[in-house]
Amino acid sequence: MDTLAAELRVPLRAFDVELTISVGGTVALVGPSGAGKSTILRAIAGLVRPTAGRIALGGDVWFDAATRVSLPPERRAVGHVFQHYALFPHLTVRQNVAFGAKGAPVDELLERFGVGTLADARPTALSGGEQQRVALARAIARRPRVLLLDEPLSALDAHTRATVRSELRELLRTLGLPALVVTHDFEDASALADTVGVVIDGRLRQLATPAELVSSPADAFVGALTGANLLHGTASRSGDRLTALRLRTGELVYSTDEVVGPAAAIVYPWDVTVSHAAPDDSAQNHLAADVASVTRLGNRVRVAVGPLTAEVTAESAERLGIEEGRPLVATWKATATRLVPL
Repeated sequence: MDTLAAELRVPLRAFDVELTISVGGTVALVGPSGAGKSTILRAIAGLVRPTAGRIALGGDVWFDAATRVSLPPERRAVGHVFQHYALFPHLTVRQNVAFGAKGAPVDELLERFGVGTLADARPTALSGGEQQRVALARAIARRPRVLLLDEPLSALDAHTRATVRSELRELLRTLGLPALVVTHDFEDASALADTVGVVIDGRLRQLATPAELVSSPADAFVGALTGANLLHGTASRSGDRLTALRLRTGELVYSTDEVVGPAAAIVYPWDVTVSHAAPDDSAQNHLAADVASVTRLGNRVRVAVGPLTAEVTAESAERLGIEEGRPLVATWKATATRLVPL
């Protein structure tokens, strides 16, 4: 498999997108809307011209600002799946996939992607999942050497999303092509890729495995994007090899990380338990507050207690009689509290 190597700078109105990345296999870029993720894909595809940098696939140079090389999009072996699929509404499914195909067996591709029976249908008659499959088939019909996917699951409802996410992950593994996926959803990113980069304001804040991003976030932005609670305050050394973070509301939160000065505590919902009174155990952190909201997600329940969200089982929520307005104590360990300087 060839490796896609990109080093680029693209000026935007609010900031410059500056990125250096190497893609072999599937890499996902996750970040909020407007972070510059789609611009990165467009630059690699040749739809946006960087002001500096170099983009190459293996030994083939697609862009080099120093030598003034800039291949047009049609000369880059890219399969690009756009956020809203960009299917031609006046063409049938078969015609959409055949558009730009480079000798690929169109009907075989339609069968492979499970849309063979829809070959004569128009895109407006298709579901979101079906449109996505057609867009992927069209991208593969170009016989690409690189796949670029822009928010490939954002247009799907929650039920369809889980199914298509699994199918897409298996497809990306089967194709064996370097693929760059951009999304604002960390769950999608971690499900589709073994390596995930967090992009904020055009910069790559951290590039690691999903597990590493959760266990060792580089900063508060990374922690927030991976689903953590953030508690801001001022950190100072305490006894028993602990650091105490005094929150702006006055409470103390303890961590085993060593940070001094303005800092944020990163605490994941699954590390927080709730009860009617502080338990007599080894957990050092307790925060009492009224329940602000209760959100049921299948067999799990998310409970907002003051500035924290805890994730508990539905059975625990029922046993505790959790409901909005009732006081609870959120408890978590110092070892489950990451501290990052601000």
